[in-house]
Amino acid sequence: MSKTFHHIFFLKKPKNYLKGPVPVYLRITISGKRAEISINKKANPRKWLSNPGRMKGKDEVVRKFNLDLLSIEGKLCDAYNAIRNEGVPTATAVKNRYTGADKKQRMLVQIFQDHNLEMATLVPKEYSATTLERYKTSLMHTVEFLKWKYKISDIDICSINHEFVTGYDSYLRSVRKCANNTVVKYIKNFRKIIRICIANGWLTKDPFAKYKARVKVVEKIFLNQDELLAVMKKEFTIKRLNQVKCKFCSC
Repeated sequence: MSKTFHHIFFLKKPKNYLKGPVPVYLRITISGKRAEISINKKANPRKWLSNPGRMKGKDEVVRKFNLDLLSIEGKLCDAYNAIRNEGVPTATAVKNRYTGADKKQRMLVQIFQDHNLEMATLVPKEYSATTLERYKTSLMHTVEFLKWKYKISDIDICSINHEFVTGYDSYLRSVRKCANNTVVKYIKNFRKIIRICIANGWLTKDPFAKYKARVKVVEKIFLNQDELLAVMKKEFTIKRLNQVKCKFCSC
């Protein structure tokens, strides 16, 4: 480990301190630059050893306290090593990695929206307008599921697990009354968003790992000659339906 990296636990007495336990802080020093963290513990100054930054005594309370400090040191060193592997470590960077302050929160709905916006720029070159609409509908169902199940408008992708996926599947079937094959299509769209998160390293585990959904083969029923003629003769009052009829009957 670099000789420029140092850390020590110390007591920080509050202003106008008189007596009683004092908050314990952790000071990180790298190349002469410092950063400090409160470890949410207190110690009696009379039982504190400034060097090596530990409580003195042999009772169970002191032993557990010092073991906790040892555990904190281990996590701090892990944070330092991770930062060092990525680039040049600083006291502030190590502090933020240790506390988790450097972790950017990735939100599902925002990622889904970004995907759809990017897809829209690729219509009609790479995607059809129908495909884009399907993803928009899938996003709408996802948002509604979050409101229905969790009473929230968005969720950190790190919170998405197998339970979330199966709950979403159940929601589409029971609340939205979607048929099996429709559910599979919406879940497939949602799964693409999850694959994007995994590919970017935002998710380390695939919540779909143990999820299985299969498309059911649907028997197609064709119109007979009389039914086809009836459709061809039918004049619809809605323009869109007449357009569909023309395409269907090749008129």
